[in-house]
Amino acid sequence: MKEITQIKLLGLLIFLIPFISINVCLLVSVNYEFFNNTFFSVDQIGRSAYSFPYLDGGLSISRASRTFPQYLIFKPSMFITSILLCFYWYKNNLLINTFKNTSSKKNNFMYYGILSATFLIIHSFFLGVNTDIEIFKFLKRVFLIGFIAFEVTAQTLLVNQIYKLRDKIKNYFIPIVLKLKILLIFILLFVAIINIPLLMMVDAYANYKHALEWNYFICVILYYFLVSVFWKKIS
Repeated sequence: MKEITQIKLLGLLIFLIPFISINVCLLVSVNYEFFNNTFFSVDQIGRSAYSFPYLDGGLSISRASRTFPQYLIFKPSMFITSILLCFYWYKNNLLINTFKNTSSKKNNFMYYGILSATFLIIHSFFLGVNTDIEIFKFLKRVFLIGFIAFEVTAQTLLVNQIYKLRDKIKNYFIPIVLKLKILLIFILLFVAIINIPLLMMVDAYANYKHALEWNYFICVILYYFLVSVFWKKIS
């Protein structure tokens, strides 16, 4: 099945591109002095003392990526990732329909997946746009939360479909990776639910929120790394 080969490749790219992007932006932020007196001099907002935000929450992903020159890396990578996500969910829809012996059904996970990609594009486009209009700031948060919510929902629905078909397609995938994907989704849902009250506090626990943001984003894209090793190679 050509869809399996394509999905494995898409999964790997969707993991690697944002992973490399945000960490390169982080390196630029904490090593800004290397770019002094050059065309790529780092904007003051994007500069940071040494920080490993996965643990100390010293800066947010937004601060590390929304100013020049980091946005030259971050925004294109998010646009590319969004396009790949659309192809990914479309290809999975075709694959599930093949396993179900159907042809034109549009599974719900595809809609949620494409919605998440759309929200990611919109959020990335407006990232770094400074404004004092409160509704605009609110909408930027809505786009980010929408991306995460739709993304996790799509992942959950797709894994549920695969789990239901597991006996029929057992020769196509590695069972232990399916268990890891289910565990990862439970972790994402659990962490999101218990942190909702804290996230509603605008100015409280900033460092904790930043650390949560970095680690949660990595966990979201880790799902796609598992996708790349989930399906067996088809000869």
